[in-house]
Amino acid sequence: MAEMNFSDALNLALKEEMRRDEKVFLMGESIRGGIYGVTGGLSQEFDERVLDTPLSETGFMGAAVGAAAVGMRPIVTSLASFAWVAMDQLISQAAKMRFMFGGQVNLPIVYRWGLIYGNNSAAHHTDRPYPMFMNVPGLKIAIPATPADARGLLKTAIRDNDPVMFFEDNNLAGWRGEVPDDEDFCIPFGQAEVLKEGTDVTVVAIAGSVRPALTVGEEMEADGVSVEVINPRTIVPLDTKTILGSVEKTGRLVVVDPAHESCSVASEISSIVAQEGFWSLQAPIQRVASLDVHFPFSPALEHLVFPNEDKIADAINTTLE
Repeated sequence: MAEMNFSDALNLALKEEMRRDEKVFLMGESIRGGIYGVTGGLSQEFDERVLDTPLSETGFMGAAVGAAAVGMRPIVTSLASFAWVAMDQLISQAAKMRFMFGGQVNLPIVYRWGLIYGNNSAAHHTDRPYPMFMNVPGLKIAIPATPADARGLLKTAIRDNDPVMFFEDNNLAGWRGEVPDDEDFCIPFGQAEVLKEGTDVTVVAIAGSVRPALTVGEEMEADGVSVEVINPRTIVPLDTKTILGSVEKTGRLVVVDPAHESCSVASEISSIVAQEGFWSLQAPIQRVASLDVHFPFSPALEHLVFPNEDKIADAINTTLE
């Protein structure tokens, strides 16, 4: 095991996969200079395989579809809020092309999306759109929450022959943790991780919500409440077996999701448990998600919008009443 932070784990995965397969290349805005904090140093080693693009998401995200269709393996980097600009290429082309061509073409594309919220970036830069893409067949969706996830899931995504939406929560950038040394370390999609075992309540936490969920879980141990914390890792495919098994044990469920509450991943997980694990529940399911408003620029107001430790603790206590 080696200890590294979340961003360095992503950088390592990119280097390893680019060394492994010369068809892997990167494209995005200002990535040669490492503007997003993960691609720094790659242009020095791989030069022509790290491409700075014009400010045209529709153009370069569409170009990735064409490149993948003829055998390349593009990795496209952008902020999640800029996905809207390229929706036609992402939905009408990347997600549908393999189906429409009867499986005659592979589209091994990784779209790396930076999630920025909680740092006063205001409404145009703080979207967390991963739940919307759950509604689009043909896309796999990974959301790493630990440094080990960052490396293992990204390597799996790059080797996959389908388009993968890979969401990176910037609030985790400096989080340090152990990462296996094995150069072929990959984490299979659809395999959740139980980060903390418990018996009283299950907390399923998405992306950056994992850290406050773990903090609350440890704090509540002192009060005699045993909290199990699950990191889904991928939401398409979603490991429902691990979640349902945990709820069967604890009888209670709290889902923490930085996306807006309506039609969120928290909503989908809650629906699945209500349908398939209803008789295990001893209390109503609780969702802790962002309010259904755009993120304000004001630091004082922004903090009220997204999940935090107090909201998670309140939700857990509600299931125990």
